[in-house]
Amino acid sequence: MKLTFSLLDWQASAPGLGEADEWLRWAGLPAFIDPKRPLAKCNELPMMTARRLNSGSRAAVDCGLALLRRQKVDAIVFTSRHGELERNLRILRALAQEEETSPTDFAMSVHNAAAGSLTIAAAMPLVTTSLAAGMDTFQQGLVEAAALQSAGYERILLVDFDGVIPEFYQDAIPVQMPRYPYAVALLLTKGKTMSCESDMASAGEEPSMAQSLQFLHAALAEQPRFVIYGERLAWRWTRYGG
Repeated sequence: MKLTFSLLDWQASAPGLGEADEWLRWAGLPAFIDPKRPLAKCNELPMMTARRLNSGSRAAVDCGLALLRRQKVDAIVFTSRHGELERNLRILRALAQEEETSPTDFAMSVHNAAAGSLTIAAAMPLVTTSLAAGMDTFQQGLVEAAALQSAGYERILLVDFDGVIPEFYQDAIPVQMPRYPYAVALLLTKGKTMSCESDMASAGEEPSMAQSLQFLHAALAEQPRFVIYGERLAWRWTRYGG
């Protein structure tokens, strides 16, 4: 499989990183996110909307709004490996204790809650899709973006995010799996600035940083070639400049 894109714009949020200059300095250093640093405050999100969202969703919608307010977008792809995990745990605990579930938790627990919140906050009825694909969630989101471009949607906003992994689950996941909230928003269009080819690889270890953050680190550093490993695929990227 070969994917080709041009990256027109980006926005991202992670612990200790919010402004573009902070991300550019980060790209010049070994890839690392300090989970003890605070998540940047939202600049675009209305307060009432922000209060309804969990940490990762809030960052994702805020980053998406920033791009929608400065760029034309034809369709949106949201990717999240764990989705609304914090909210779903609250629902499960309420059910286990035979308590009433929160209407807000129930309404916002679905995987496309963040995508819906973005289009509502932006007042833009855009085509949206939301998906999860384990370790390869971000890369499969790029496959979805390419499919939308083939269907005639030229400028695709791809937003990859995750929230805090609750303490309840942390003994059951790999030690190195990221547990902090983050969001990476990319505006992609047809082009040949960057290409990606996949090939089979042995089962990969859980990375210490999400695929989208690995991609952003390499892209901002203008690395000519880099590899992002998935569960059974190696995604080999080439940058041609521009």
